[in-house]
Amino acid sequence: MVEVSASLLSVENIESTKLFLDLETAKIDYFHIDVMDGKFVEKNTLNQMYANASSIALVSSIGMDVHLMVKDVDKYVEEYLPFNPKIITFHIEAVKDESDILKTINKIKSSGSRVGIAINPDTDIEKIKQYLDKIHVAFVMTVYPGKGGQKLIPETLDKVSKLKKYIIENDLDTEIEVDGGINDLTYKDAIDAGADIIAVGSYLVFSDNFSETVKKIKTND
Repeated sequence: MVEVSASLLSVENIESTKLFLDLETAKIDYFHIDVMDGKFVEKNTLNQMYANASSIALVSSIGMDVHLMVKDVDKYVEEYLPFNPKIITFHIEAVKDESDILKTINKIKSSGSRVGIAINPDTDIEKIKQYLDKIHVAFVMTVYPGKGGQKLIPETLDKVSKLKKYIIENDLDTEIEVDGGINDLTYKDAIDAGADIIAVGSYLVFSDNFSETVKKIKTND
């Protein structure tokens, strides 16, 4: 069954504690923490996301899925490790040197968190294939990072299908997460393409019934 990672990127001026508890009750699998530095992407969410992570750590037992859209990956890995996130994902585009990529992978792993590598819509999956046996999550951006509410780019699901085929053929345990443009139609397309984890924002947090929406995604109904 697919897992659901709830993104709060599109939500502002919220009564956060109630929202976090309501999402936990709805049986999400992760809280998706979109960490943006205003450099790697245009938007800056550093204060908002750190506040969200701090609050979640106090009130919820649900693990965090930390998505680092930042230039200084090492700095923000260090910042979020104290929250004991279930997953920390960084972008291949932000860490150019192979030795630095491996160092970051090992640092996250040694902390006890699962590690993911993300690729933007215009990055070829070949860039991450050599790391798939060393990471837990191949993270495919299905929109360009930095803004909520975008439409899913259909071609990105071809990457998901190719990654899934490669993972199966090479007997790897790597999961695939997709992020961006998930709605009542595209979650089905993402799951059918091979996604194991769906990061979902507006479609979930603005829905009338969190539990029903989470259930629909998890069962691909």
